[in-house]
Amino acid sequence: MYKRLRDLREDRDMNQTQVVKLLRMSQTGYSKYETGENGIPTAILIKLSRFYNTSIDYLLGETDNPKRY
Repeated sequence: MYKRLRDLREDRDMNQTQVVKLLRMSQTGYSKYETGENGIPTAILIKLSRFYNTSIDYLLGETDNPKRY
């Protein structure tokens, strides 16, 4: 799951600083999501899902299909 967060961000040529501005959180906190050090709260998953236009199931690694339904 955590690699997908980084891959989605990098696919959009974004750095963590740009993503944390969208999420209104610290870079340290977000970095811990990408490394798997911290779990991702539901509210953040929803924001990331909307931003990347992908399903939460895809972010969580429950499916390999990134499409939202």
